[in-house]
Amino acid sequence: MSTTTVTIETPQKAYTPSISEKFSCGDAEAQHYVIDSTESSPRRSIKYDPVLEASRLADLEAPDGGHGWLVVLGCSILTYWFIGTSYSWGVIQNALVEDGVGSAASLSWVGSVATSLGAAMALITAKINVRLGSRYTCMIGITLLGLGEILASFTTHAVGGLFATAGVLFGIGNGLLFMTASVAPAQWFSRKRGLANGIVFAAGGLGGAVTSLAMNSLVGAVGPAWTFRILGFLIIGTGLPAAWVVQERRKPTSKSLDWGIFRDINFRLLFVSGIIGSFPILVPPFFIPLYSRSIGMGLNTAASLVAAFNFSSAVGRILAGVLSDRFGAVNTLLSALTINALTIIVVWPLSTSEASLIALVILSGLSSGAFASSMPTTVGNVFGSQRVSSAMGFVVTGWVGGFTMGAPIAGYMLDAFGGREAGFMPYRPAIFWAGGMALTSAMLIALMKFRLSRGELGVGRHFQNSRAVDWNEGVAKRNRGRKQLMIE
Repeated sequence: MSTTTVTIETPQKAYTPSISEKFSCGDAEAQHYVIDSTESSPRRSIKYDPVLEASRLADLEAPDGGHGWLVVLGCSILTYWFIGTSYSWGVIQNALVEDGVGSAASLSWVGSVATSLGAAMALITAKINVRLGSRYTCMIGITLLGLGEILASFTTHAVGGLFATAGVLFGIGNGLLFMTASVAPAQWFSRKRGLANGIVFAAGGLGGAVTSLAMNSLVGAVGPAWTFRILGFLIIGTGLPAAWVVQERRKPTSKSLDWGIFRDINFRLLFVSGIIGSFPILVPPFFIPLYSRSIGMGLNTAASLVAAFNFSSAVGRILAGVLSDRFGAVNTLLSALTINALTIIVVWPLSTSEASLIALVILSGLSSGAFASSMPTTVGNVFGSQRVSSAMGFVVTGWVGGFTMGAPIAGYMLDAFGGREAGFMPYRPAIFWAGGMALTSAMLIALMKFRLSRGELGVGRHFQNSRAVDWNEGVAKRNRGRKQLMIE
């Protein structure tokens, strides 16, 4: 039997390889170690990373329940509103287009700005969280979210007014809530982190399903103005109590952003993949209602398709959480991006009937939801739970361009090739563009996965071979000055 000896030396303490380091063995340039290898005595020296060490110890102490479930409940209610309302913009956009308020391209800017500000404010929100804490950040965010909807009710005949209220003001609230709800559960869970994130983001998909149907009914009964008004008051009334229960388990170890993470090539791949993958993410929910109208379906069918998309997204978010805990977050993220790309490229162009459209929205919703749910779990598992706020801040900030420009680019392509009145053919250039972007994003995650490991393991197992070393044993021996890990 051949045996490889890995010697780890640190002053005063020994250090076991973390998730990121073990998954990245073989890439000395990007990671926290230097490889010194000879034929007779392979040796790998691993530098001490205090953030990853703190993450491992914090994960060992994570309650995996208790008050953490109350935090999950609070985050879920907030996510129900900020994701659900954002993803339902296509319903009210369709009504505003029918009323002649503006074109699909111009009105899609409102929804895109509302969503993109959630990404643009990621780093700012990370700093605000350090200063104010999660509770007060969420309370400010949910108030601005509801206020944006209420003020939008007075501007339903002007695209500029909608842009300022339902776009910018709503978007600032979205930004404060999105980052906080994305990272708050990570500190309370370790083995069940994927499930916790899945539940939180599933609430957003459920919110989109319910809100889209409610919007459609309200628009028909009371008009767009009162639809905005009713939603705004509901958001504030239910959101403030939910924001009160959201809190962090540990105060951040550092008040500065960890820019050094960009030295990690694997993180750069994840970051660029997110940038590219953000462009097509809003195209299906924003344009499937218009597409259904272009092939002769009614307003109720269009709203039902948005509801089906959001319900499928909710299922996809929970499913991704379970799969992340079972098969690994990177595997789940890669699968979600690949399915999303193939759905857009293959299924959408063939969707000319109600049955095929239902298949389209189910597959697209499942994969979009899985992407949203598995991303924070991937960041927390691979780069450390104590680094998740900073790392997710960078990742989400990279989505700004796609969230802002993705849907408008698709809208301009639609107008350039004949507009929605010309049937389904003018949609195809935008469809293939969105699918190509999604496929490129998936390929970058595939490359990251290849670099991280030859097959990612599930959560809680930190070594590649079948005889994985238990990390609890490593922590128990961490105060020894010199340690040898025998990996068969």
